[in-house]
Amino acid sequence: MSEPLLDVRNLRKRYGSTAVVEDLSFHIAPGECLGVIGPNGAGKTTTIRMCLGLTTPDAGEIRALGLAMPRDALAIKAQLGVVSQFDTLDPDFSCVENLLVYGRYFGMKDSVIRERIPRLLEFAALSHKADAKPGELSGGMRRRLSLARALVNDPKLLMLDEPTTGLDPQARHLMWERLQLLLQQGKSILLTTHFMDEAERLCSRLLVLDHGRGIAEGRPRELIAEHLEPDVVEAYGEGALTLAQSPLTRLAARTEVSGETVFFYTEEAKPLLDVLAREHPRLRTLHRPANLEDLFLKLTGRQIREEG
Repeated sequence: MSEPLLDVRNLRKRYGSTAVVEDLSFHIAPGECLGVIGPNGAGKTTTIRMCLGLTTPDAGEIRALGLAMPRDALAIKAQLGVVSQFDTLDPDFSCVENLLVYGRYFGMKDSVIRERIPRLLEFAALSHKADAKPGELSGGMRRRLSLARALVNDPKLLMLDEPTTGLDPQARHLMWERLQLLLQQGKSILLTTHFMDEAERLCSRLLVLDHGRGIAEGRPRELIAEHLEPDVVEAYGEGALTLAQSPLTRLAARTEVSGETVFFYTEEAKPLLDVLAREHPRLRTLHRPANLEDLFLKLTGRQIREEG
């Protein structure tokens, strides 16, 4: 096997008495997209900040591109591309100027940056907005410009912290297309996201974090098969909640309630669906395969976590 582009071992970070990251280890291979998912406060952003040298770990080892963080922070950052949760584009500069100025931070010559700019704008589907300022762009356009800016130094590894948060479905899908192109070109990506469909679509492997610890890791479909029953039946409508205490639960391996919906997790859905149709015809039901959202909720719980 080739050496990982990013190798994190036994990482720890505490703020006061709170362990934000606790004994966390993972790696990213060349050409791989590792998705990091978890509830608010699970430690995702702190982990990225430590990998970028922005936050000093209390313990553990981070090696990126054959170098050690934070000792070789400048040399590592020269080979990274970063898209943070929130736009950091300069509002006074046009798209072209944002790319040009950012490239100068890497010590690149203006002639080299200008030669790359048309390709970057084309990649971001922003060629027609070259002279527009960020305030004149839609949210999706600004995120694509942030991604293009992160590519100005032709990085081997991209770190993307919730890159599609706040985007409408069309903008998200266009962003996904661009990220898939980068993976096809051999780039490696560390991606944090709250969108389970995004994680399943883009990620070779997933790392599930909760309370600063890695609680599961593997390929998306393999994790689903390992932790979940294959079929899910959702029942909702007037009287649905009584099903959670009824004999119907014997037809499922596991039953959960969320809001006004009862979730039946089962190895075989047909017997349950037949009984529901015969004995509870007024209830609405949905039969579907288990997915990453089910996995996320099983491993981390359904309780809402506040930021901070």
